[in-house]
Amino acid sequence: MNKIADDFSSENIGSFFIYTNEAHPGENYPHLTSIGQKVTHAKALRDILGVKRPILLDVLDGPCHRYFGSMPNMTWIFNRSGIPVYKSDWTDANSVRNSLEYLLDVVKRRKAGVRLAPFTVERLDYRESDRVAFYKRLAENGPKAVEEFRKAFGE
Repeated sequence: MNKIADDFSSENIGSFFIYTNEAHPGENYPHLTSIGQKVTHAKALRDILGVKRPILLDVLDGPCHRYFGSMPNMTWIFNRSGIPVYKSDWTDANSVRNSLEYLLDVVKRRKAGVRLAPFTVERLDYRESDRVAFYKRLAENGPKAVEEFRKAFGE
C-alpha cells in the first residue's frame, strides 16, 4: 500500500492508515488496554511493516472501526465530497489500484465534458493467500495468537 500511496500522491490522492486494534492479540502484542499501549503498537506497526502513510489511532473502544464495518483489514476510498466510492472488507493492492485508476479516469472524462451518472457495483475480487507468510506474521504477536487463530478457524 505504500507504493500505491506514493504512485497516486501526484494525483492529489491522500492515503492514511487507521490503527484500530489487535486483530490477533498475543504475548508480544496483547489486547489493548491503554492509549499509550496503542501508540506503542502503532509505532511498531510502522517500523516493522514500514508503513509510510500517516497512522491515525481509533480510540480504545473503537467507534471508528465499528462505524466503518469492524473488519480487520478494510479499505475505503472517498471522493472529494466525502462520499464512499470504494469499500472492501479486505485490503488488496491490486483491487485498490484498479479502483483508483478507474476513479481518475472518471475525473478525466468529466473534465472532457462527458456526462456521467453514478451507479453501484458489487463484485468479488481475489487476493493472494499465502498461509505460510500469514502464520509467520501472526507468530510475531506470540504463540497465543497462533493458537487462538487455529482454534477459531479449525486449522
